[in-house]
Amino acid sequence: MKKLFTLTLALAMTLSLAACGSKPQNSPAQPGAGSASSTPGTSASQPEPTADPVEIFVFAAASMTETLNEIIEVYKTEAPNVTVTPTYDSSGTLLTQIQEGAECDLFLSAAQKQMNTLEKESALLEGTRLDLLENKVTLAVPEGNSKGIESFDQLAGLLKSGGVLLAMGNSDVPVGQYTQKIFDYYQLDEGAMAAAGVLTYGSNVKEVTTQISEATVDCGLIYGTDAASANLTVVDSATAEMCGQVIYPAAVLADSKHPDETKAFLDYLQTDACGQIFERVGFSPLF
Repeated sequence: MKKLFTLTLALAMTLSLAACGSKPQNSPAQPGAGSASSTPGTSASQPEPTADPVEIFVFAAASMTETLNEIIEVYKTEAPNVTVTPTYDSSGTLLTQIQEGAECDLFLSAAQKQMNTLEKESALLEGTRLDLLENKVTLAVPEGNSKGIESFDQLAGLLKSGGVLLAMGNSDVPVGQYTQKIFDYYQLDEGAMAAAGVLTYGSNVKEVTTQISEATVDCGLIYGTDAASANLTVVDSATAEMCGQVIYPAAVLADSKHPDETKAFLDYLQTDACGQIFERVGFSPLF
């Protein structure tokens, strides 16, 4: 009996020593590994998911070229996943391209006429149309101003006498349409002046601006913003009585593939930062 008790005690001591010498399955964290355990998929060090890349197509009046390019460059830091691809031309040409099926998400026109046409065709995304900017039609002259032109009143007399060569936009170009209103205001016959050889034309405001810059004409009617961008001298500005207000409407197209991103860019165009860029070249923000 004593031997059995001694054997049992020895076995118990052996099992106890084995238990004390074994390592637990969940060993303490090693130095530098951190004290908290992490669950796969929830680590704070994982990067935030980035938005899918998106490209939006913006059709804008040629007079917005320099200004909008600057804004698009800044917008890359605001929405790095969004690529804004602009197309610049006369609003009439852009309207035709949209009607013919060109991919366009946002339209920025230099006049209400083209935007009105798209609205009548139900081509605009409801609730997105707004008046973004106001511009001025100006009388600009080349360096040196060899004819000494100083005002619209003087220009009207020179046109009647055939003593000047004026550059203007085509009739399907907003700046040309504003010019035609100025002709009506002064009771000038465009057809007679064209026949007399005192008018030259441009298919958009940039072409008219180039003619003035290169001094191939004595003067031209362009927007104040284009005169500023080309460092041209402005001798007079047309009043609303002469040609109406020069309003730039904007709207998202109804068939935009990325309406949310396009509306976000349109919202950005109405920020104070963009307003300062617009004002720098002579636009008057309407927001």
